Amino acid sequence: MSLHPSVAACRRGVRGVLSALEPGDVVLVACSGGADSLALASAAAFEGHKRGLRVIGVTVDHGLQEGSAAQAERVVGQLAAMGVDETATVRVEVRAQGMGPEAAARQARYDVLEQFREHVGAALVLLGHTRDDQAETVLLGLTRGSGARSLAGMRRAFDHYARPLLDVSRDDTLTACQVEGIEPWHDPHNDDPGFARVRVRRTVLPVLEEHLGPGVAAALARTADQVRDDVEALDAIALTTYDGLRTADGLPVGALADHARAVVSRVLRLAALDAGAIDSELFHVHVRALVDLAEGALSGEVRLPGHATAYCRDGLLRFRPTPVTS
Repeated sequence: MSLHPSVAACRRGVRGVLSALEPGDVVLVACSGGADSLALASAAAFEGHKRGLRVIGVTVDHGLQEGSAAQAERVVGQLAAMGVDETATVRVEVRAQGMGPEAAARQARYDVLEQFREHVGAALVLLGHTRDDQAETVLLGLTRGSGARSLAGMRRAFDHYARPLLDVSRDDTLTACQVEGIEPWHDPHNDDPGFARVRVRRTVLPVLEEHLGPGVAAALARTADQVRDDVEALDAIALTTYDGLRTADGLPVGALADHARAVVSRVLRLAALDAGAIDSELFHVHVRALVDLAEGALSGEVRLPGHATAYCRDGLLRFRPTPVTS
């Protein structure tokens, strides 16, 4: 009996990212209980065990919904039934601290995954983002004016993390679960139009598909791949430039003028992040203001998400904490 195409697509994606690991290596699979992460976990258990890897399924309970603890336990049971070597559920406290609820939950999730990865010595953490998630990310970034970085979408891999399903559709992960007899959980937040991503998923993309023809999500994801190489090359140049220019007191604005604006904007973004600005909420409008400030086209100061404020003094672009008002 031939393998169902949707199951094959998930396994193929996972097989590719696991190919560089050695027998005995530990792999974590972040699993929320939705179709995407369950399909990922099933594929990781199958492909990981073929390579002699130790596969651990981890579910993070954000505590944001009633019954979240029970849902986390349900996921643990599903992971165990798939045959993963170990399961874990971790409860986190989500604190906004100047960021939106989605960004705060995401930060809390990555923090606990990184702590757990270090604890077990995992070589890799697998995340269940799909091609549809990538398309939504690109569209959201475009509407926020985030420039080329938004077009590049989510990275396929970074540090100890990988997204094996970025070439797999959400329909395929759902079908894979159905074929394998896995019942996914439907997060009610995925139907809440209060979230911009839900509006893109439920309204914007379907309208684009209706008026422009099928394949919009795939085209957006393909565009992200095409732009990613250029973005990463510029980022590498900017990092080298930033390391060469920065001082304990700030960045010399005169020296910035010797570099292309595409590099300067990235250097200033790095400086803002080092000063405490929130990556997920640092948009093009903020970076553009920093460029204007450094070039003298803007006077005063620039307040950034994350309670950081930029200002110029004595030929340096400097940062200080933004006073928190009650």
